[in-house]
Amino acid sequence: MRKIGIEKIVLNIGCGKTGNIDNAKKILELLTGKKAVITKTQKRTTFGVGKHKPIGVMVTVRKNANELLMRILKALDNKLLIKNFDNSGNFSFGIKEYIAVPGIEYDPKIGILGFDVCVTLGRPGFSIKRKSLPRKVGKKHRISKEEAMAFVRSLGAEIVEKREKEYY
Repeated sequence: MRKIGIEKIVLNIGCGKTGNIDNAKKILELLTGKKAVITKTQKRTTFGVGKHKPIGVMVTVRKNANELLMRILKALDNKLLIKNFDNSGNFSFGIKEYIAVPGIEYDPKIGILGFDVCVTLGRPGFSIKRKSLPRKVGKKHRISKEEAMAFVRSLGAEIVEKREKEYY
């Protein structure tokens, strides 16, 4: 019951008001093999974009999440920053250019876009958070920042204070 695993990975590209939603959608579908969803602004205007207008694209990956994470981490030379981790055991980071991910070729029609990666970790029994009556996970069963960093190290990644050079 203490074994930590990847619950889900969410990839997001924020396009803004002048963004190319179709190009962002192509990139995420190419990376994951899953259908991407267009995100829209909420009830009030956001960043100068009107209500219910497209503002970005996202995709959630649950199956094959380990393989996807390993591919994306190679774009950062398997290095993450300490500040990428939160106190709930999750971590997030950004990729500046999608072509940095191994196996992805540059498409001149799409151009260069970056994306955000949010990884949610979980343990067996964490599904009670998502049931019809959400409940809290006990304090002893929650994932700490240190446990999350140990899990990432077990995948072969290195955790550093700051990067020596800019990674793509």
